[in-house]
Amino acid sequence: MAEVKTVPKRSEVPEEYTWNLCDLYETDDKWLEALEDAKSIPEKLASYEGKISQSAETLLEYFRLDDEITLELKQLANYAMRKYDQDTAEPKYQDFYSKIMMLFQDISASCAYAVPEIISIPDETLESFYRSCPDLELYRISISRIRIEKDHVLSAAEEAILAMSQQVRGVPDDVYGTLESTDLKFPSAVDSEGNEHPLTNGSYVALVENPDRELRKDAFKKLYGTYEQFKNTFASLYFGEVKQSMFMSRAKKYNSTLEMALARNEVPTSVYHNLIDAVHSNMGYMHKYMSLRKKLMGVDELHMYDLYTTLVPDADSKVTFEDSKRDILDAMQVLGDDYVSMLKEGFDNRWIDVYENEGKRSGAYSAGARPHPYVLMNHKENLDSEFTLVHEMGHSLHSYLSQKNQPVCYSDYVIFVAEVASTCNEALLMQHLLSKTTDKKERAYLINYFLEQFRTTLYRQTMFAEFELLTKEAAERGETLNADYLCDLYYKLNKQYYGDDITVDPEIAFEWERIPHFYYNYYVYQYATGFSAAIALSQKIIHEGEPAVKNYLKFLSSGSITDPISLLKIAGVDMNSPEPINDALRMFDSLIDELDELLG
Repeated sequence: MAEVKTVPKRSEVPEEYTWNLCDLYETDDKWLEALEDAKSIPEKLASYEGKISQSAETLLEYFRLDDEITLELKQLANYAMRKYDQDTAEPKYQDFYSKIMMLFQDISASCAYAVPEIISIPDETLESFYRSCPDLELYRISISRIRIEKDHVLSAAEEAILAMSQQVRGVPDDVYGTLESTDLKFPSAVDSEGNEHPLTNGSYVALVENPDRELRKDAFKKLYGTYEQFKNTFASLYFGEVKQSMFMSRAKKYNSTLEMALARNEVPTSVYHNLIDAVHSNMGYMHKYMSLRKKLMGVDELHMYDLYTTLVPDADSKVTFEDSKRDILDAMQVLGDDYVSMLKEGFDNRWIDVYENEGKRSGAYSAGARPHPYVLMNHKENLDSEFTLVHEMGHSLHSYLSQKNQPVCYSDYVIFVAEVASTCNEALLMQHLLSKTTDKKERAYLINYFLEQFRTTLYRQTMFAEFELLTKEAAERGETLNADYLCDLYYKLNKQYYGDDITVDPEIAFEWERIPHFYYNYYVYQYATGFSAAIALSQKIIHEGEPAVKNYLKFLSSGSITDPISLLKIAGVDMNSPEPINDALRMFDSLIDELDELLG
């Protein structure tokens, strides 16, 4: 019989499994005091209008102030957002979140003049600034990144209007988050013995991993049946998100939303298209995997609710949070004592909010903060949660090392490289677990899990990326993104990616509604490119040892001191080429063959 679990209230979760936000502010009142102090920031920034282009000293003063404000605002935002995410139904923290968003809008409007003014400085004048004020050299890269966007920067008045529109443009994402995390309620899923199981976005994956096929089927149908009832609302929200992206790309004089999104990270659009093309060229491996899954499960029809359950159920075992920490610390020994010590610090000092509770944001993330990052989890005592933990701690130590080794202005890394450290950690953990097992079934279980990482990260995220690209291209051609169009496109992509050996159930057409990353403006492709780069880097670390580790840690410590393609070259991977993707998918193919041999 499938185990029935309930979701606790926030107050019922033991303190040691919650993050310690006192490292940011001791109390809510302290945060409110800091917020009140921060309300003077817009006035401070506004006082520099018309001055920063006049002298090197004033320009330097402005950038130093910007660094101070960045630290102050991140502290405020981290506290408000972490409090909100731990219980999205709590009105007090909804208010905190709203207050900090309004402050960000005011600050953006107050310094809208800065970019046009910096761009207006003649090249000769700027070079004389660097010569007369050597301390300004620290900000040369930041200034160059501003000035390279010259063709996409508007007048100070126009930039101010765009800044004031920020909160309005964020409405689709805000409403989506509230609807998906708080207002959307699902009926309980029922197992083959008639037992009811609470169904939430947080519990769904555990239910469709369950060996009870009736439970998987019922959870699948009830989850997406609920989403179907709101398809028009979700379509309106997504189309609103797309329209605000189109508005910004056109206002900023970009050729497309894709060009605008990738330009911010200094990534050429060819990288996005190369990913989709490379996956299309290797689609046969995915179809081969579906054929093997159908054979090993011994079913007449393979359904979408059969994709997540293990093919080696008798090797499945409970993995506690403590087990996860131990395995991760062992696996990361290959990266050296310093890296392991930082991991232990995070595990031992409540960087992590571990378990699901009522109202808590679903999924998982790492939030870069000072004095240390924070990780949100919804840990389920299984192998998937162990890999989620090592993934998010990869993000966290990337943030930690970059903040430790780079000045404030370069301490953040761009999104394109964000998924590399996290996924490299996953690859290292997997290869550690495979190396220590001597049991045939356990090895098959781990390979099955590794194959699922390829399926869900490289193929599935690329499918998401293609859906986002096609929908935004359609909108840019003047087409309407209504629910029928979005559902039909999403269903057809599932048919294309999964092939003929699986019954693509009609309910999967509504899955796009529950993907929050579609509100992040071309984010998801980076999971797939990051996974490919991470597979390559993990192989280098394992087979080349210290030289590869040294280069990799240099990459983790580099923040944004250069463009992301160059940063990955420091680590040893060239993402201008499709080869890392092709190499990763060849490994996928070899793992399919090994699993077939082990279980055949």
